[in-house]
Amino acid sequence: MLTTLQTAYTDTRAGDLAWCLGKEPLPALAVLDVEVGDERGLRAQVELRLLGASHQVLVDAGRGGCSETVACLPGSQAPLPFGVARRVGPWDYEFAARIETLSRGSFEGRAQELLALVADHPHGLAGTFPGDENAFTALLVQCTTGGVRWRTWHAYPQEGRLVATRTQIRALT
Repeated sequence: MLTTLQTAYTDTRAGDLAWCLGKEPLPALAVLDVEVGDERGLRAQVELRLLGASHQVLVDAGRGGCSETVACLPGSQAPLPFGVARRVGPWDYEFAARIETLSRGSFEGRAQELLALVADHPHGLAGTFPGDENAFTALLVQCTTGGVRWRTWHAYPQEGRLVATRTQIRALT
């Protein structure tokens, strides 16, 4: 699903993003509810939430939930981590982030490629900002055997920077 977000572009630097687990749902500009499942019977309700140039993913698989937020969080001074591995309730949680700096032409091509990937995907949500089609936040979720994984992209065309995250949760055995 592709939507135009009805808000000013406020998270204006990739370096302002912070990561947090366990945060309660924040006010969202767009939400997509998705149910995913695997061949072994795992079913998960996943809520993809766009918070401006930020995201929140809420997972409920009936075994305990998981909440991930990547946003400009008030009072947070910590930079976005490049990697995290933790136990979260009944889940093994793994998070990775990278920041790419691209030339203007490369950035525009990559931005449009990612928007096309997510826009028509049944488990994808992307929001562009008024005034710049290359300013967006996008999320894509899928079920894996025994878990759920999602990818996100936060685009900062004024910097030529793209923040990409990858998260996977797996049920503890």
